[in-house]
Amino acid sequence: QLRLVESGGGLVQPGGSLRLSCTTSGSTLSSYAIGWFRQAPGKGREGISCISRSGGSPVYVDSVKGRFTISRDNAKNTVYLQMNSLKPEDTAVYYCAARSGSSWYATLEVGEYSAWGQGTQVTVSS
Repeated sequence: QLRLVESGGGLVQPGGSLRLSCTTSGSTLSSYAIGWFRQAPGKGREGISCISRSGGSPVYVDSVKGRFTISRDNAKNTVYLQMNSLKPEDTAVYYCAARSGSSWYATLEVGEYSAWGQGTQVTVSS
């Protein structure tokens, strides 16, 4: 079973940048499509970006397009989320997750993921 641990969150001013990392263990990362999700206080969990097993076909929700970039290094067992031009509305707990089954491609649908990290807090505030 793949285990996932997020890191890189923190407090940043509007317009700033952060890079989140999702470090995996317990199984071969290249066997899983990976998604990044976030959950703001009082809101449901939403998919914001995902990437296929090989690192191609990245998908972004409209609210982060042009600002966030997802990538992966299967040799390092790590998936990244580079977040630029951060806004206060990006404040949330960010999670990475592995898609269930052996699908090559990822999706932003929360219900398609069965293995989750514990989350990392991102706060965008002046």
